[in-house]
Amino acid sequence: MKRLSLAVLFFAILIGLWELVYRAKLWSPVLLPAPEQVAEYLKTSTADGTLLNATVITMRRLLIGYAIGLVGGLPLGLLTARWKVFHDTIGTLALGLQTLPSVCWVPLALLWFGQTEAAMLFVVVMGTLWSVVIATDTGVRHVPPIYPRAALTMGSKRLHIWLKVILPAALPFIVSGMKQGWAFAWRSLMAAEIFVTILTGFGLGQLLHYGRELTAMDQVIGVMLVIVVIGLLADKILFSPVERFLHRRWGTNP
Repeated sequence: MKRLSLAVLFFAILIGLWELVYRAKLWSPVLLPAPEQVAEYLKTSTADGTLLNATVITMRRLLIGYAIGLVGGLPLGLLTARWKVFHDTIGTLALGLQTLPSVCWVPLALLWFGQTEAAMLFVVVMGTLWSVVIATDTGVRHVPPIYPRAALTMGSKRLHIWLKVILPAALPFIVSGMKQGWAFAWRSLMAAEIFVTILTGFGLGQLLHYGRELTAMDQVIGVMLVIVVIGLLADKILFSPVERFLHRRWGTNP
């Protein structure tokens, strides 16, 4: 309760500072709207369904692309960790492509897939895949060698060692990679939605883009706040419980 109160106080102070800056007219009201203007946009766009529909469309694209990235990234990471030939080839490729900004995939996606949902999913998958590959590879390689050796002396076979010893021990790294992949997927999707315009549905990225085109900063800031809130909820609901469980499981709680 104390932590919640502290967080509420912190954000209340931020909003108060925002209001003070607005009233001081350090920037044009067109460029920096008042907090109540942003709140009014959120209220209006929620009431007419614009914001809700855009959020649903964006989340659908994000979850599908993220799932594909996980399904591809986990086995590739295991391959690069298990066999040196894959580490020197796929692992090197993953390391190089992870450094590539997500927006760089957008022109390629447009040329390959056109103005379609497939173009957006491709960008999201590319944003997710390589971080998961690297995290899985790193996690497996950081498993202390004594673990599989001890399992061998107790009669475990190779598959059993991988399923019951190596993978559980590598889970903290893998979950961290999944969390990082989620963040990269978000950034990739926003870049794709801003640059790829399709008629099958406007997501949050398109709302950002049209807010900029119309100089509607209340819309831009409002959508940004929605993205931040979704990110925080995803961390609290999806990743934090898993991380707490792993800390308890391996006795790494502070």
